Amino acid sequence: MAEPNATQAPSSKNILRATGAAFVVGIIILLTAILPAEFGIDPLGIGKLTGVIALSRAENPFEEKVEMHRTDYVEFELGPFQSVEYKYTMDLDAPMVFTWVADGEVYFDMHAEPAGIGEEGAESFEQGNDVSRTGSFHAPFTGIHGWFWENRGLGTVVVRLYASGFFVDSTVFRDGGDYSRVIDPIAQQ
Repeated sequence: MAEPNATQAPSSKNILRATGAAFVVGIIILLTAILPAEFGIDPLGIGKLTGVIALSRAENPFEEKVEMHRTDYVEFELGPFQSVEYKYTMDLDAPMVFTWVADGEVYFDMHAEPAGIGEEGAESFEQGNDVSRTGSFHAPFTGIHGWFWENRGLGTVVVRLYASGFFVDSTVFRDGGDYSRVIDPIAQQ
């Protein structure tokens, strides 16, 4: 039996076979991984089966906004059994980060009202009794979004709110009335 010559070049037939095989493997990778993961196109259903298609749905963490960023600080003094409601006007999916701190326990209700519907469409997100909360919030709809605080104790409590985000203005609801507060964008402060 003769040993193959190591210096012999591959035949044209073998080169065509290898090229064809590489092309077929490339098409399989394109259809099963690249299209589902990058573009959400899953012609064979394998992307859904393997979970690779979820990669195409990953959100870009960058959000560009048309309106200017604003920062707000406000404080309210609440005597025994007094309350205040403070809400920001926000567009759909507008983000806000916040911290509120009270020097005594207060009842709170973080809620929102859709624009044009009013109190009938109010939706609560968190209620309870505490001295502080911190977090972030994305407006689930266009409308007013914020907190109701009530001092249910016998002493005076001060509530301080620090917020930053893409809100337009704020409204204070207190003592049977309400008034708006203009909040200048960061670029104009």
